Amino acid sequence: MLRWSGAVLALMLVASGWLVIQSPLDAMQGVIQKILYVHVPCAFASYAGFFVTALGSGLYLWKREDRYDRLALAGAEVGVVFCTLTLLSGPIWAKGTWGQWWVWDPRLTVTLLLWFLYLAYLLLRSFTEGSERTARFAAVYGLMGATAIPLNYYAIELFGGAAMHPDNLERGSLGQGMGLPFLMSVLTGLVAVWYLVVARLDLENLRVQSAARLGGYPRT
Repeated sequence: MLRWSGAVLALMLVASGWLVIQSPLDAMQGVIQKILYVHVPCAFASYAGFFVTALGSGLYLWKREDRYDRLALAGAEVGVVFCTLTLLSGPIWAKGTWGQWWVWDPRLTVTLLLWFLYLAYLLLRSFTEGSERTARFAAVYGLMGATAIPLNYYAIELFGGAAMHPDNLERGSLGQGMGLPFLMSVLTGLVAVWYLVVARLDLENLRVQSAARLGGYPRT
């Protein structure tokens, strides 16, 4: 399955890149606006990764099966990767449009908070790996951390005039010829999340199997 997922992802990356190259230039921002096709899909992909963490955390608390704990961990790692890409691409766009690399805009601030929340989750897991108590605490943390996702998405509406970010995209808010490249970029990002989560799960399962053969740690 991983091989086929990789092939689909590769094709989607090529198609998405071609559509972005062919998409029209924004009349106000020029070529810098094309970072939209990276920045926003990365943000949605990070949401998807963190949602996987919440899903895995909830299932672990319900079923107490380690595979769901590993799913939560994989989702968090992938989500942090895409959240990092969001934070890196955003300032490039900001410099080209606002003239500054960073401003304490509500959306930017909450995105940084989201990144720190899940980075702390990963650090917790790395320092206390193997403990059932840690897995339970991480599951609760993973569920609670998901509440920051809608806060991040609706930060512009919540803070009103304090936000420099443009409003969230709605039907018709993109210029002519920009909708299909944007949609394809978002779908590609979501497929990338799926591929990376599955790959990370496979790797984690192999690690656990290897540890078991060597008499690895018990859950306590």
